[in-house]
Amino acid sequence: QAQLVESGGGLVQLGGSLRLSCAASGTIFSINLMAWYRQVPGKQRELVAYSFKDGTANYAASVKGRFTISRDNARFSIWLQMNSLKPEDTAVYYCNTYPALDAYWGQGTQVTVSA
Repeated sequence: QAQLVESGGGLVQLGGSLRLSCAASGTIFSINLMAWYRQVPGKQRELVAYSFKDGTANYAASVKGRFTISRDNARFSIWLQMNSLKPEDTAVYYCNTYPALDAYWGQGTQVTVSA
């Protein structure tokens, strides 16, 4: 069964960096668009960034210039490099296809940025 497993979250100070990883299994990586999302308790999940197979990427305005999405199709992996982190980046981060498919939501990885 296709599965996505996120890792790399943690606690970081304002201005710090983290690199999130997402390992895909099954046939998910045959899908062209893969993305990172995030969710704060009580709020809707929001799109952070997505990447085409060729590496072309798009970002939410709130993270543009600070976050970088990358992928290795041969290794079925996606990463999210997050720099200049702010408290408002605190959330659970998930990877999924774009648009997202309900069957592929994983546990996510918690990112907490302290002021």
